[in-house]
Amino acid sequence: MGLGDDIRRGAATIRDADEVTIISHIDADGISTESILAQAISREGIPVRSVFVRQLEPMAMRHVPKDASLKLFTDLGAGQQNLLEAHGLTAEEVLIVDHHVSQPCETEYTQVNCLDHGYQKMSAAGLAYMLARELDNGNIDLAKLAVVGNVGDMMAREGCGLVGPAREIALDGAAYGNVVIRRHDLNCYGTSTRPVHVCLGYSDDPYIAGISGSTNAALRFLQKLNVTLKADEGRWLVWEELSFEDKKTIISALTQQLVAHGKETGRLIGEIYLFPDEPERTPLRNASEYATLLNACGRWTQPRIGSSVCRGDRGTAYQDAERMLTNHRAIIRELLQYILDTGVTELTHLQYVHTGDRFPDTIVGIGAGMALSKLDWHKPILIMSVMIDDPEVTKVSARTNEWALSRGVDLQDAMVRASEEVGGAGGGHRIAAGAYIPKEKEQEFINRVNRVLEEQFTSQSSHHC
Repeated sequence: MGLGDDIRRGAATIRDADEVTIISHIDADGISTESILAQAISREGIPVRSVFVRQLEPMAMRHVPKDASLKLFTDLGAGQQNLLEAHGLTAEEVLIVDHHVSQPCETEYTQVNCLDHGYQKMSAAGLAYMLARELDNGNIDLAKLAVVGNVGDMMAREGCGLVGPAREIALDGAAYGNVVIRRHDLNCYGTSTRPVHVCLGYSDDPYIAGISGSTNAALRFLQKLNVTLKADEGRWLVWEELSFEDKKTIISALTQQLVAHGKETGRLIGEIYLFPDEPERTPLRNASEYATLLNACGRWTQPRIGSSVCRGDRGTAYQDAERMLTNHRAIIRELLQYILDTGVTELTHLQYVHTGDRFPDTIVGIGAGMALSKLDWHKPILIMSVMIDDPEVTKVSARTNEWALSRGVDLQDAMVRASEEVGGAGGGHRIAAGAYIPKEKEQEFINRVNRVLEEQFTSQSSHHC
């Protein structure tokens, strides 16, 4: 059976349900996945309600109702099937839509998982859209949300654009008219909302010497190029508003800057996904910034607000989401500064820091990713934080980059193996993963992760010998 067969079987399971309960994750992928499926199921005339959880663990299972509804687990569930079984859920009342590594289980739950068919570059939102299309071809309008979920879960990061089925979904959105695909554009966050010099100054992928890390240096660099950076009324232009010629001039100059410092230029240009039906100069205008807005809602325990935005609420819900985004960015900056000021402890193949209870455990992973480029980026970074609602448990977030991935690093494998050995649980993806571990096992866990990473680096090196 192929992925298409699983999609058809999943859609049939949904059609046969009298009512559906969606249990989804709180990040951008989880929120967009929930919104896609909730809308598609409602359009079928099937009653549907949603439950959001930050992690599918024993305490969270109390939110899963024991009723006659189909339990639709999205962006989670594949790696926690034993929990579903322990909760008393039968195979007939569960459908899992996930893109994480599946856990063996005696109960054979129906599952739609792209990993089972070799597709590593698609998120749960992509699968949700494929299910929605199978339910009704008219759901093509939901492709836009799948693009948000895919980009938000870093499916476009490694290749500077979506690939495989995820890109085909973006093409669906383009055909419908609510997605514009810019095949060769600046690969930089904030191109729809930030002044160009701020956009470049904050960019670190690729890291451009003399520009990255300093908005003032970026502004001086741009001013030498004789390009228009302000509108007639005096406000700063964003990248999306620049003329084609000015964009070409800037990209050429950035390319020369990279070459002059011996850096590769391949990551300077990427494929960008814009949404023409959204207001200009807003976070809703492109996929990466839309995803950040949803992440802000989820990380600050308001995923339903993000879901409302996905369903078209541009009133109160969007205003609340924007406020959370502003707060989110401010706290992230504080977190980043704390990591840099405190410093990391370095092991042979890992660097780590413990933030205690200073920051919400839901955002430390974002700080880890941002800090990595400013530290020793050759080593994956791991951040531990206290779980406020369970002080005996430590939340772990780990991040790495494409350089490490190309040398064999797999954080998902490292988190799963090391956490299991100390009585915890882990999961995620090769580039970004996490775990929950007993507080008293922190140092043992750290040492085990370092050893697993050493194995991964060494194994990859031996393959090239």
